[in-house]
Amino acid sequence: MQRKGDACPPGPGDCRVERGRGRREAQGFITLVCRGDRSTMSTAGKVIKCKAAVLWETNKPFSIEEVEVAPPRAHEVRIKMVATGICRSDDHVVSGHIVSPFPVILGHEAAGIVESIGEGVTSVKPGDKVIPLFIAQCGKCRRCKHQESNICMKNDLPSKYQGKLQDGTTRFTCRGKSIHHFMGTSTFSQYTVVDEISVAKIDAASPLEKVCLIGCGFSTGYGSAVKVAKVTQGSTCAVFGLGGVGLSVIIGCKAAGAARIIAVDINKDKFAKAREVGATECVNPQDYDKPIEEVLQEMSNGGVDFSFEVIGRLDTMASALLCCDKSFGVSVIVGVPPDSQILPVDPMLLLTGRTLKGAIFGGFKSKDSVPKLVTDFMAKKFPLDPLITNVLPLEKINEGFDLLRSGKSIRTILSF
Repeated sequence: MQRKGDACPPGPGDCRVERGRGRREAQGFITLVCRGDRSTMSTAGKVIKCKAAVLWETNKPFSIEEVEVAPPRAHEVRIKMVATGICRSDDHVVSGHIVSPFPVILGHEAAGIVESIGEGVTSVKPGDKVIPLFIAQCGKCRRCKHQESNICMKNDLPSKYQGKLQDGTTRFTCRGKSIHHFMGTSTFSQYTVVDEISVAKIDAASPLEKVCLIGCGFSTGYGSAVKVAKVTQGSTCAVFGLGGVGLSVIIGCKAAGAARIIAVDINKDKFAKAREVGATECVNPQDYDKPIEEVLQEMSNGGVDFSFEVIGRLDTMASALLCCDKSFGVSVIVGVPPDSQILPVDPMLLLTGRTLKGAIFGGFKSKDSVPKLVTDFMAKKFPLDPLITNVLPLEKINEGFDLLRSGKSIRTILSF
């Protein structure tokens, strides 16, 4: 039996949320009913002790620690995580390519259930299935109101990571020290606290262990094709990098009606999966004695219509731009580049008519678009299962990152 105030045992779908009755309801208490042992407890308004993967410094393994997660303050939401994906952007923090304050709880691609809410929260309630949003959407700033923008002015993005919630504080404590948040989400924890502008309610019937990918990887790739590049019917596309995001770009290109989708990667083991999700041809640059952009130009009679760089390397960004048709080609930067590096571009490459652009999270306005994407998945408009190659418990997070770095996984899902 659990003691009152203990955290729920990990595992998807192991608890439901009931509202209190009488005086307790008036005070806003929430009761979590655990299916495992039928015991009940009230955690609203209390500190929850639970497990989290803490990164104490760069180039070190994650440490599974007991952390204290404070209750949500006004306009905040505390979420019980069910599943979270391991993304390359998390690994960029581990390596130091993305600079973040330490110690920190990473993770930003996830799905869970609302445990409790702070004063003033209206968009979600306890028991709702939700996806945390690493791209916030306040709906009020000039960028949120702009039709083509999705970068809310309240985001904690790479150029200015603060590791705090909107009020400038954190909700995590470990070994007596405050632990930083990551992109307002911090999903490598059994419980996390996010601002209301950083969470979206989703279909109650959706499988959280799959739709968690809509929190980052899938949406980033899919949106880069259908929303950012606006891939056209019958077009030719080239996709550099066949990880989870690259495969999602292919899914988007196929959904948009591209006639040819050329997948580019130096790991031939990824070609079968690329073809499964829609690639028509697969190319390994190491098989040629000429630059890959020349190979692609020859394959496409002068240049592809759309290209996507989904790796985060400056040399492949240059190749992706060069392989586009010089008059009308569109090249989209999707991969996160190393910190403080500059891509030199000859202006003549753009003067002839090429377009070079980029976007975060596929250009989607998060709070508006995530619920719709989940609905589309439930309607079988696109697949997510081919992207999931491994499922591990949180305690094996370091093994999951090893799989990512070795190229042996597309997406590893951590379950709670």
